[in-house]
Amino acid sequence: MYYLGLIGEYLKNYMKTRLTYRADFWVEVISDLLFQATNLIFIFVIFMHTKSLGGWSENEVVFVYGFFMVPFGIFSCFINLWGFSERYIVKGEMDRIMTRPAHNLFQIFLENVDPPALVGSVIGIIIMVISGNNLGLVMEWWTIPAMIILTLSAVAIYTGIYTTLTSLSFYSDAPTGILPLMYNIQSYGRYPVTIYNRAIQVLLTWIMPFAFVGIYPASLFLQREEMQRMAYLTPVMGIIFFAIGLTAWNYGVKKYRGAGS
Repeated sequence: MYYLGLIGEYLKNYMKTRLTYRADFWVEVISDLLFQATNLIFIFVIFMHTKSLGGWSENEVVFVYGFFMVPFGIFSCFINLWGFSERYIVKGEMDRIMTRPAHNLFQIFLENVDPPALVGSVIGIIIMVISGNNLGLVMEWWTIPAMIILTLSAVAIYTGIYTTLTSLSFYSDAPTGILPLMYNIQSYGRYPVTIYNRAIQVLLTWIMPFAFVGIYPASLFLQREEMQRMAYLTPVMGIIFFAIGLTAWNYGVKKYRGAGS
């Protein structure tokens, strides 16, 4: 209840700030929508030149992209670690975080909360509904529970990977430059993994498992039997990588000696 109360307070403060600068809020929402629209148009352009992509139809690929947007929007809203090194290590704000009773990682998440990113999740659900209807998919009794579990698992994978990489900042006061690279790699998860060569498939499945935030869990709803076993592994991968990320973070915090060091 203590942590839930903190979430409420931080969200209240965020809304007070945004109501003061409403134009900034809507500019952020619109820019995010334009970015997502560009990616969606890119998919449509591809299918203007082919009827299938690695054995996947246009509506199936669009459905996968829609699912990809849902956990990514939630992750972008609540797990925003961009600029951590400059703000918290270089400028010394980590010292302030360490003096408070709540877990330091949780505080950093709340301080950088970005609710407009949830618009992307809503658009993703709309895309899934439209493409699913075009495919003739029928909602089963397990569809919504599975959607919730797989979405939270995908968010856990995102969190684990980015928390692990961000924890490297505790060993250096300079930006590592790794997060932008991961941001580019994660985009591969919104397309069927079968279109890539074997090395990239292994990378996206077991090393940087971004295939589990898009194609694999989406295949469960698309009834792609060849990938359903991988879809069932999504919660397991979420637990594993979240644990790795939290362990790496806690170990890195122990190495932190203050801004002066």
